[in-house]
Formats: sequence, C-alpha cells, structure tokens
Amino acid sequence: MSAFVIIPTAMNNTDPTEAAALEEQDCAEGTSSENCFGKAAGRPRAADKAARRAALLHTAGHLFLAKGYSKVSLEMIAREAHVAVRTIYVQFGGKAGLLNAVIADGRARFFGGMDNMETDPRPMEEILGDFSLRFLELISMSTFCNLHRMVVAEAKSTPELAETFFQAGPLRTREELGRFFARPDIRAQLRGDVRPEVLPVFLTNCIMGDHMTRLLFPSEQPPSTEELRTRAAEGLELFLRGVKR
Repeated sequence: MSAFVIIPTAMNNTDPTEAAALEEQDCAEGTSSENCFGKAAGRPRAADKAARRAALLHTAGHLFLAKGYSKVSLEMIAREAHVAVRTIYVQFGGKAGLLNAVIADGRARFFGGMDNMETDPRPMEEILGDFSLRFLELISMSTFCNLHRMVVAEAKSTPELAETFFQAGPLRTREELGRFFARPDIRAQLRGDVRPEVLPVFLTNCIMGDHMTRLLFPSEQPPSTEELRTRAAEGLELFLRGVKR
C-alpha cells in the first residue's frame, strides 16, 4: 500500500514524438554521454532509465531539503543530476511535479511491504493497527520532519508547494483510508451517524495527537519504536471507541 499524489503532467506544447525523443536525452546540455551516469550513447535500457530517474529524484529531494523549495531552480537540479532541464519538464511537468514524484516515491517505498487495505482480509483492528504504527514511523522520520518544516515556512509565499504537499500527502492518505472504510464489511462495524468522509481525518488526528508539533520542535532524543507503538495503540483505541457500533 502506498500512503499519502498529483499526477505530474507534461508540457502542453510538447507532442508525443518530441516527448519520446526527449526522454532519451537524459544528459544535460554539453555533457557527454560517457560522463552521464557512466552510460554510452544509445537507447537506455529499462533498468538504466529507472536508475537515472531514482538518481534525479534523490538529487532533487536533497536540494529541496537543503536549500528550500523556492530557492532551488530546475537548472540547479538539472546541473547536479546531469540531465537536461527539458527532460525534467517532459517527465514531471515542472518543479511541482518533480517534488510530487519525490514524495510519492518515498512513501511508496516506505509502505511497500504493507498489504493493500482494500483487500486485506484481517480484522479491522489489526489492519488499522499496522497502518497506525507505520504512519507514526513515517512522520517521525527526519526527512519528513524537514519536509514539513519547509512546507510550513514557505506555504504562504509559494502556494504551489503547499498544494503539491497536500495532494501528494494528506489527501492521498485520506482517499486510501476512505476506500478502506467504504468496504461493506468495515462499514458494517461503524456507527451509521458518523459521516464517512470524516473517518480518515478523525483517525489520523487521533493517531498524531500533538506528535507533529513535538517533531517540529524536536528534543535531542527522537521517539523510540516502543514509544511510537504505544502512541499508535492509544490513538487507535480512542478512534475506535468513538466510531465503532
């Protein structure tokens, strides 16, 4: 299951033929193919393209967190990653699409080992228990905390940053939880007077509590796995007491 995404769009004025050709040009202007990721000229294999994409996302994510979203240009990312700026446009639609891909890729890897909540046959309490702990572990990661601080600091001056983060993160989580709570077997266990659309919000708020506030002003010692496990269990119990029949 992937948690917390805007689908990046390509440039509207790029036709499919040109886009396909540009996707082959993964080296920056003036960079020889031999020096670009160690690859010789020619059509890249799927594994090579995946490695180059991963390297680009890693570079972009590092620069965003190190310098701030508004202070990082596509030219800066392209130079550091040894790709052409137009390649970023074709593949991600621009800087917001690139950030979206960075967030989505990281979350997909983090939740990759979790069963799909829409088809998981286990009892509701077990499914939500796994989600709750993983969710707290994710938002406790230093990279996520730094991302959250960046969004808070730049949201007013750079609205596209806040919108991209919301679409790739909280909205995606709410949509996936919404589909879980809409399962007939799950819905039958919940109070009928609670609006379905508020269930994901109630759950995440119960799980987080003031955890995010604490992480924005971190102490020297990050929460241990046992502390996260306790907070996840307490938050889930509070949620279930309020919504179960």
